[in-house]
Amino acid sequence: MSDILIVTEHRRGEIRPVSYELIGCGADLASKTGGDLHVAVISGEVDEMAAAFNRDGVDVIHTVADGDEFNHDIYRQAIAHLVEDVDPRFVITPQSVNGMDYAPAVATDMGVPLVTDAVGISLDGEQLTVTREMYGSKVETTVAVAGERAVITIRAGEWPPIESGGSAEIEVVDIDIDESAIGSTVTGFAEMAAGDVDISEADILVSIGRGIDEEENLDIVHELANTLGATVSASRPIVDAGWLPKNRQVGQSGKTVSPDVYIAIGISGAVQHVAGMKGAKTIIAINNDSNAPIFDIADYGIVDDLFDVVPALTEALA
Repeated sequence: MSDILIVTEHRRGEIRPVSYELIGCGADLASKTGGDLHVAVISGEVDEMAAAFNRDGVDVIHTVADGDEFNHDIYRQAIAHLVEDVDPRFVITPQSVNGMDYAPAVATDMGVPLVTDAVGISLDGEQLTVTREMYGSKVETTVAVAGERAVITIRAGEWPPIESGGSAEIEVVDIDIDESAIGSTVTGFAEMAAGDVDISEADILVSIGRGIDEEENLDIVHELANTLGATVSASRPIVDAGWLPKNRQVGQSGKTVSPDVYIAIGISGAVQHVAGMKGAKTIIAINNDSNAPIFDIADYGIVDDLFDVVPALTEALA
């Protein structure tokens, strides 16, 4: 009992980025337990997705072609079957709407602890410890998990995604789903007025904070973003002021993002904001306060007046 089972996630035929982070987390754990990493792909175009999940660290990919979209009862039955077959030590799922739907049921079925919203996982011998954040990410806690097995949900943006290809075995799993146990079905999707862009999908984000002072000053930020082909996002004060819509907010009460480049302009770096963007590959901070917490996580920092720096950057990059 040393193997790891992760449950990937997709929506409307699109793989969710957190799935690749799950592989990174699972591969790291498997290296410590000495077991294999098993990947579950449930519902939808499983063959196509299985090929995408064939990455370094993955030993076996299990495909369960039942249903087209997420269904709690199908996932619960499919995972129960895989748990019986694989006998994993840990089952890892995303801390997402879907993940938090079925993870408690899976933990109940297995009779093991459920640990949610993990931002760090450590295994010392037989002792599993999970790092979580509380009180708006102001307090970090380390939880010692009793017993040898657990179901864990991980927060997106906390583990680097595995991007290189692998040579995993792909196993088609035929499960006799109990149709009488399915209490709901997906009948369609309604597009909500979420806004003009999805900042969680952006490769480059130019993010603005209260240092911009006035709404009309946002023009220089938009000009920089247009020059870079980037998307504009913001910290909460800008959204609260009504200068940008809610769908542009990064942070604990907004969206979690992990772009290739995150440019933080006039953002101090409160823990609630950092929780939503610290997974960015490269962080560039522009702030006139050299003691701003944002510099603690920035890869590159410019201590200067943003009203001088941003136009100069735009001109240099044009």
